[in-house]
Amino acid sequence: MTSSELWTRATADRYDAEEAEASSAAVLGPTLAFLAELAGDGRALEFAIGTGRVGVPLRERGVPVVGVELSGHMAAVLRRKIDESTLPVVIGDMATTVVPGTFTLVYLVYNTITNLLTQDEQVECFRNAARHLAPGGRFVIELGVPPLRFLPPGQVAVPFDVSPQHLGFDTFDLAEQMLVSHHFTLDGDDGRYRRENSRHRYAWPAELDLMARIAGLALERRVADWDGSPFTQDSAKHVSVWRKPA
Repeated sequence: MTSSELWTRATADRYDAEEAEASSAAVLGPTLAFLAELAGDGRALEFAIGTGRVGVPLRERGVPVVGVELSGHMAAVLRRKIDESTLPVVIGDMATTVVPGTFTLVYLVYNTITNLLTQDEQVECFRNAARHLAPGGRFVIELGVPPLRFLPPGQVAVPFDVSPQHLGFDTFDLAEQMLVSHHFTLDGDDGRYRRENSRHRYAWPAELDLMARIAGLALERRVADWDGSPFTQDSAKHVSVWRKPA
């Protein structure tokens, strides 16, 4: 067990509905194309596969996928979509869980490495990815760039979504390199909002590169999004690819 917070059954059951936009063809198309190209003729391993938002359609594209997921509730939602023989899922944490065989691709999307709340565990996640990769294989992470430029002196909160259905903002502890994501979601027709929050350890791209080096991986490329757009100082997130030596 790692420091990652477990997703409850209630959260798992409503996850797909609340992430419908992120599951749309417009959003997933570039993601699946990017990952399928890296997987090639080999197998892919998804850390924190969740309800299968990415893993299930990637498998449907012909890429053999295996998942690791800490929450049994999230995995149960995935299992409603696809059977175990087609997409096996191992219940465990992404920092230490080992599955049989090797893979040409290991990937971790949607800021999920920040669910590991210590630097040591994030380093172990890189080591675990390297452990599963065949020579020449790649480890891919999708992660937001910490928006600390939006924090004027004395301010600790940054909004990331303001919409009729949802208000989201992050509060930062700069000394501990931690943030808490706060969500207020319209729940039902009576005007009430459901409040939830989750803790995360944020990390800069350069810190991830050092973690990769510790694990024996080297940065191959970094782009601003799955469409391959260039990563710049103004990019809000990055998709980074590290390669295991052949």
